[in-house]
Amino acid sequence: MTIRTMMLAAILGASMAVPLAVRAADAPKSSAVSSSDSKSAVPENWQTQYAEERHESRGSIVLGGKRIEYTAVAGTIMIEDRKNEPGALMSYVAYFKNGGSPTTRPVTFIYNGGPGSATVWLHMGAFGPKRVIAGNGARGAPAPYPLVDNPDCPLDVTDLVFIDAPGTGFGRVGVDVQKLPPGDERQKVQKQNDELQKDFYGVDQDGRAFDIFIVKFLTKFSRWNSPKYLFGESYGTTRSAVLAQDLANTSDIDLNGVMLLSQIFNFSLSVDSPQKEPGNYLPYVLSLPTYAATAAYHKKLPNPPAELDPFLKTVEQFAITDYASALAQGDQLSDQDRHAVAEKLHEYIGLPTAYIEKANLRIDGGMFEHQLLADQDETIGRLDTRYAGPSIDPLSKEAEYDPQSAALSSAYVSIYNEYARNVLGFPKDAKYVPSAEHLSDAWDWKHKQPGSGQPEATLAANVMPDLAAVMKTNPRLKVIQFGGYYDLATPFYAAEYEMHHLGLPKSLQKNIGFDHFDTGHMVYVSPEALKKLHDDVVKFIESTSGGTRGN
Repeated sequence: MTIRTMMLAAILGASMAVPLAVRAADAPKSSAVSSSDSKSAVPENWQTQYAEERHESRGSIVLGGKRIEYTAVAGTIMIEDRKNEPGALMSYVAYFKNGGSPTTRPVTFIYNGGPGSATVWLHMGAFGPKRVIAGNGARGAPAPYPLVDNPDCPLDVTDLVFIDAPGTGFGRVGVDVQKLPPGDERQKVQKQNDELQKDFYGVDQDGRAFDIFIVKFLTKFSRWNSPKYLFGESYGTTRSAVLAQDLANTSDIDLNGVMLLSQIFNFSLSVDSPQKEPGNYLPYVLSLPTYAATAAYHKKLPNPPAELDPFLKTVEQFAITDYASALAQGDQLSDQDRHAVAEKLHEYIGLPTAYIEKANLRIDGGMFEHQLLADQDETIGRLDTRYAGPSIDPLSKEAEYDPQSAALSSAYVSIYNEYARNVLGFPKDAKYVPSAEHLSDAWDWKHKQPGSGQPEATLAANVMPDLAAVMKTNPRLKVIQFGGYYDLATPFYAAEYEMHHLGLPKSLQKNIGFDHFDTGHMVYVSPEALKKLHDDVVKFIESTSGGTRGN
C-alpha cells in the first residue's frame, strides 16, 4: 500500500489531542542474554532493543451530548518468546476517560484479524475518537481524506485498547536489524528473527502473545478489577475464542463479554477453501444467502424480492435442505435433479443456469465475485460485495483482486500514519506495518483444542471447541455476534451455523446474541450501521458490567 502524506492542520480540527512529553521508555523485566548464544535473537544491548515506548496525549470529544475528556496512551509492550526471553514488541493505543473510578471502569481490548493485520481498521473506522471517511459501498474521494470526530466512539461507556498483532503496527518480532551494521552479524540476526516468528505466527502462538499482552496491560494500568471485554473482527474472532480460553485457563482471568464481528471459527467452512476438502459441501451451502443478498443488491435476480430479510430466510431454508441434500449425493445426483437445483440457484443468485450446471452446482467465492457482473466486465468485492471495480482479466475464472480493499486501504493507512505520529506521539521515523510481510507462508494453523493432547495438524483450524469450553467454565460469560449480509470473506450464515453447533446446553445458548447489518465485512463503513453497532455495544456492556457506566 502506498502511504501519502498530507497537511493535517486543515483536517483534524480544534478538538484533536495534543502530544504531551514522552515518558521514559520502560525496560523489559527479563534477564539479559548474551548474543554469543547462537540460538538467541537477543543481543547484548537488549535493554535498548526491547525497551517499551509510552507516549501520552490529551483530547476531548462530545458523546451523547456530553464532552468527554480523555488521555491517550500510545506505546509498545514487550512479549516474551517460548524461552521466556524478550521476543517481540506489540504496539497499542489506549484511550482512558478522565475522572471517575478507572480501576473498576470497563475496559475493552480491540483488534483486527488477518491473521497478521494491524488494528488500524477498527481504530480509525469504528471505535476510535477520530474516524476516517472513505466511502460506503463505493470508492470515496482521493486524498486528502477527511478525518472527523467519531460520535459513535463508545468511550463514554468503556475505556478502549487497540492492539496490533505481533509483527504489525509499530511493533516487531525480534531485533530491529536496521540498527545493526551491514554484514554477517545483521544477516545472522535476521535469520534468528525469522526463526523467532515461529513463537508468534500461529493460531496458538498468537493467542499466547495476546494473553501475555493483556496480563501486562492490566498490571501496568491497574485494571485487574475492571470489567473486561474482547472485541475482535474477522480472524480476530478466531483469536477471541483462543484468547478467552487462554485467559481463563492460563491467567485466571474471566471475561464479562466477547464481541465478535465478521466471525470465522472453523476454516473448513470457508467458501474460499472448499477445494482443500473435495467432499466438504458445507461452504457452498453456508455462503448461498450471501450470494443471494449480493445478487439482489446488484439487481441481477430474475424475480427481485420486495424485502431482503424474508427473501434470505427462504434462501437459508433452501440451502440447508434441498441444496445440501443435492450436494450430499455427489455423483449420484440425477441429471434431472441437478438441473432443477441449478434452476433454483439461478433464481436465487442470478448466475446463468448453464454456468451453475457446468460448475457442478458448486460456486466458490472467487467464481461468484468474477461472474456476477461479468456482462459489465466488473468484479465485485470479497470483503464487501456491494463494491465493484473493473475486472483485471475478463476471461479469468475467478476474481483477481478485491475492489473493497482497493477502495479503502489507502485512506485508512494514510490517515493513521499522520495521526499516530503527529498526535499520538509515535516516532516520526518509526516504521509502520499495516500487515505482516510473508505471514501467509509462515503462519502455523495447527491448533490444540481444549482437552486434546496434541495440536491438530490441519490447514483449516477450528476453534469452536475453545469458545464452547470457556462458556461452560464461565456460565456468566456473554457473547454477541455481528455480521454483514454482503460479506463473502466470513458469510453471516456460516457464522450462525458455527454458533448453533457449539454443543452448548440450552441454559447457555441464551448467552449468545446476534445482529445483522446491510453492509459487508467492515460493517462500520456505513454511518448508519456504525450507529447501530455502537448502540449494540453500549447495551451489551451496560448489561454485563455490573452497572459501572459513568465511572
